[in-house]
Amino acid sequence: MTTFVGFSTINQYKKFTLVDFELIKRDLLNAFNIIQGEVVGRPGYGTTIWNNVFENQTQETLNTITTEIQRVAGGDPRLQVTQLEIFPQQNGLLIQLEIAVIPGQTAQLLSVFFDQQTRRASYI
Repeated sequence: MTTFVGFSTINQYKKFTLVDFELIKRDLLNAFNIIQGEVVGRPGYGTTIWNNVFENQTQETLNTITTEIQRVAGGDPRLQVTQLEIFPQQNGLLIQLEIAVIPGQTAQLLSVFFDQQTRRASYI
């Protein structure tokens, strides 16, 4: 039984419908790729992570990024972050999230890379 149904043309060629976890992943990645304040009428949508990607990766910066990821993920009532790890990389940040879909599916691990050069977040 499909719970969530949506539409995406990103990397889709014939079938544009996304369902359940694939839709939730796409929505989360969209939120990570939008800088907070860019969406008209929704000033709280998006993320400020991009402000911290270029900073020295101190414990304070990592705490700020952790808080921001939890805020962005908390904006989606369909998911809950159960585990979060941040790995500074040469060209950006690798963030591993374990998210549980509400209600009921088991948690799944997602790896999101925030690339400094392209300023895009993507799943790896």
